[in-house]
Amino acid sequence: MKSIVILVSGRGSNMQAIVDAAIPGARIAAVISNRPDASGLAFAAERGIETAVVDHKAYADRAAFDQALAGCIDGYRPDLVVLAGFMRVLTDDFVRRYEGRLINIHPSLLPSFPGLHTHRRALEAGVRVHGATVHFVTATLDCGPIIVQAVVPVLPGDDEARLAARVLAQEHRIYPQAVRWFVDGRLSVDGQGRVHLAGEGDHAMGFTVPALD
Repeated sequence: MKSIVILVSGRGSNMQAIVDAAIPGARIAAVISNRPDASGLAFAAERGIETAVVDHKAYADRAAFDQALAGCIDGYRPDLVVLAGFMRVLTDDFVRRYEGRLINIHPSLLPSFPGLHTHRRALEAGVRVHGATVHFVTATLDCGPIIVQAVVPVLPGDDEARLAARVLAQEHRIYPQAVRWFVDGRLSVDGQGRVHLAGEGDHAMGFTVPALD
């Protein structure tokens, strides 16, 4: 049984998707937030999952907060730490502490549009496809080895809200899958920083958006 700690800052819809997936061989040991009012804490508590708060406002700097957060996380002895809408930039020391067992989801097809306002930037760039990426976390923001990506079309008339909703639906599909692969021991990272999935098929055929006639 693999122990998982999930970090949230708000409602944690991706956390909810992972909890609802009831992944065999996984136990959600705790949901931790940096915000006492995060609604995701109530969702977890209602399902019998232990919760904790490490309020970043109580610490003088990022390093002190990260140290306190790590102490809280380590109390649950997690095999995997999952960032699910956790809106804090983590220090290099924190990331190194959980190297290889810290994952995040980002609302773009990395390496395109790292950082914030991804949907707005995708629309401004005029891309035909957008999406979401699950990746291992490294010290460089939004640049870790990519585990899985989901692609959605950018449709005529899209605004940020419509595009974000389409991407979020895919996030809820791929994040539980990535956690399942980790729990099953199917993920490995090679020397070039590429993730390999044991048993992955050979999908050579591509696709286009719009589809070709």
